Amino acid sequence: MNLLSANLFLFVLGIQGIQFEPSTVGHVVSEIKDRYSAYIDFKGTADHSAAISANETEAQILPRQAAYWYESIAHQGISAFGPSGYAVYRNVKDYGATGNGVTDDTAAINAAISAGGRCGRGCSSTTTTPAVIYFPAGTYLISSSIVDYYFTQLIGNPNSPPVLKATSSFSGFGLIDGDPYYTSNLNWGSTNVFFRQVRNFVFDLTSIPATSQATGIHWPTAQATSLQNIVFQMSSAAGTQHTGLFCESGSAGFMTDITFNGGIVGASIGNQQFTMRNLIFNNCVTAISQLWDWGWVYQGISINNCQKGIDISAGGSSAQNVGSVTLIDSSITNTPIGIIASYTSSSSPATAGSLIIENVVLTNVPTAIQLTGGSTILAGTSGSMTIAGWGQGHKYTPSGPTQFQGIITPNSRPASLLSGSKYYVQSKPQYNTLPVSSFQSVRSGGAAGNGVHDDTFALQQVINNAAAAGAVVYFDAGTYLVTSTLFIPAGSKIVGEGYAVIMSSGSYFNNMASPQPVVRVGNAGDTGQVQWSDMIVSTQGAQAGAVLIEWNLNTSGTPSGMWDVHTRIGGFVGSNLQYAQCPSGSQNTGTCIGAYMSMHITPSAAGLYMENNWLWTADHDIDDPSNRQLTIFSGRGLLIESTAGTFWLVGTAVEHHTLYQYQFANTKNIYAGFIQTETPYYQPAPSAPYPFTSISTLNDPVFPTSCQTSTPCANAWGLRILSSSNILIYGAGLYSFFDNYSTTCSNNPGPENCQSAIASVEGSVSQVHVYCLSTVGTTDMLLRSGSVVAVYSDNNNVYPDTIALYTA
Repeated sequence: MNLLSANLFLFVLGIQGIQFEPSTVGHVVSEIKDRYSAYIDFKGTADHSAAISANETEAQILPRQAAYWYESIAHQGISAFGPSGYAVYRNVKDYGATGNGVTDDTAAINAAISAGGRCGRGCSSTTTTPAVIYFPAGTYLISSSIVDYYFTQLIGNPNSPPVLKATSSFSGFGLIDGDPYYTSNLNWGSTNVFFRQVRNFVFDLTSIPATSQATGIHWPTAQATSLQNIVFQMSSAAGTQHTGLFCESGSAGFMTDITFNGGIVGASIGNQQFTMRNLIFNNCVTAISQLWDWGWVYQGISINNCQKGIDISAGGSSAQNVGSVTLIDSSITNTPIGIIASYTSSSSPATAGSLIIENVVLTNVPTAIQLTGGSTILAGTSGSMTIAGWGQGHKYTPSGPTQFQGIITPNSRPASLLSGSKYYVQSKPQYNTLPVSSFQSVRSGGAAGNGVHDDTFALQQVINNAAAAGAVVYFDAGTYLVTSTLFIPAGSKIVGEGYAVIMSSGSYFNNMASPQPVVRVGNAGDTGQVQWSDMIVSTQGAQAGAVLIEWNLNTSGTPSGMWDVHTRIGGFVGSNLQYAQCPSGSQNTGTCIGAYMSMHITPSAAGLYMENNWLWTADHDIDDPSNRQLTIFSGRGLLIESTAGTFWLVGTAVEHHTLYQYQFANTKNIYAGFIQTETPYYQPAPSAPYPFTSISTLNDPVFPTSCQTSTPCANAWGLRILSSSNILIYGAGLYSFFDNYSTTCSNNPGPENCQSAIASVEGSVSQVHVYCLSTVGTTDMLLRSGSVVAVYSDNNNVYPDTIALYTA
């Protein structure tokens, strides 16, 4: 590949996307690896008291544990396609952990994670050995890293979050290491680490000497992952070298409800893209050090009593590493410098350092934005001020590009999307105040979850009974086969264990001329609320008529919610859409049409909050040791055509669908940030819409049958906005990496010709605004009713090309 001089790019064939890491980040990682190299295989002391210093052996009064339903419920989840007798649920105390704050629990916790032949060192990925590792309340003393395996959820008691407390002699790349460097490379490719969570913990680094470098969590990661409800407790002493979160690469992702207390850096982070919500930084030297990115959304950030707020200056003005950042609904208080940036009229790359700020309150922040070197870009205040709208980069309003740096008119926000002056948000419910009697298990209700037995009837009975009783449906871990539509009525609350899977199968879903939903939420005209979390909807084999999720429900008042619910089409054991059936380039349309559409929000629907959802057609086989690439066809990604509107898309991604990824048609009042897409790797062989046809009643795009140039002109759209209003997009990454599995077309610099265009605004629209639009591999970044608005060559960035502000 052609490389930017200041950066290091690594492309790994068969693994999703491009791995990108600036050389400066590599140096940081190398230093940490050298420091911890002696501890790569260290699992804790054999003598559980030997590593504990005298001041750590004093008796401690542990908090009384508050009951949490998940600890008490019957644990009967299974891995449908895993080893016989495999245990999904593991309580760390069953493996010898004490949680008494005195005994070294490192080895016991790592044993709980690794037991059962799981996907650890040397394993690329698998879906057959998922695990939920549960931590009751307590203080768990650890002397080296807890290694978080692939497809693992680490869950603490939210009513009394367990404390992971490092010993004074702790060594490791994070109290939790989410991707170890057993060699010179990460164990799991960071753009391929899916399906994992860490939630409800306190990371206590305060016993580690302040002058020793230490990290709370090492978290290079990709889609369908999350951190939630975490506190990092670090030293605030002068010269502190503690860091809460370190992430050097990946293609993520989402995190929320995290507090960073103390440390030299709260979060030191680099990734292709991320949505981070409700992060609180107290008494850090630097709250956020942005190592690199393509696009990023910070929503609801609170920075208090730090020396520096957000540092996006990495690389300096001549070789910036940060692509773009969007900061909204946030506050910075008692902090001398709010933001440090490197962007100038002559900085390089031209659009790197793009920044949009909207509705950010400063209190006693003398310098709002400072240029590297010390000069002031935007003055702050010793009192209080609100930055209603400010930005820098390239803008199209609607034509351009115009380089700008200064005040912008903020978006006019529809009242229906707001809570006070901020966009409405809602964290994933954990039902922590409910007793275990409020939950109804689907396996206890007769469902098998083994991926073979038809569970349609049993599941429907449990869902109906729970809704009538006001109970929560609990999907024990497993794969639940359905042969007809599963209906979720208003009033339902559904939570999955270990990403429980609903998988369609059979002829009912295999008629392209008569598409059927796998899961239907409400019927047209129904009103009420539904909450749904921690599950996957999938298909098995040829399912040319399967609409994985159809949402009809109209919710007024408190919105319905869908958190950590994903669609996964092919690429896993049991799907019958793996390398054996659908190898790359095979075009097996008889067996490899995996879905008609991932998710359809219909005209009758309204009031849905979506958070951390990944609608994915597999580009590679997760259960193949080499992660070999696939050709699987799925027609459409996410279609929203609600006439009433009112939707929130927080940290969502839609990938590898044939016609489009996101389409908003005849709708209104949508907040979306960050959104991320990828074009199918096989296109243009064949070109869209093959093997589907464009359906006018669905407002499907019509593709040309021939192209005027050699650049493919009939590839999937990343984003289409049709005849809609109040579509407010806060950060978008629309990527086209491949031309029939070749990446030559997406090299940077140039030629960016994997496809001719990737985003389109059509028809009569109003209040359509896009902040920080980044594209890869497309010649034309944006069209308006067929006419080119922006071309890539005018907007080069660190790897993608970026427009900071677009108004239709």
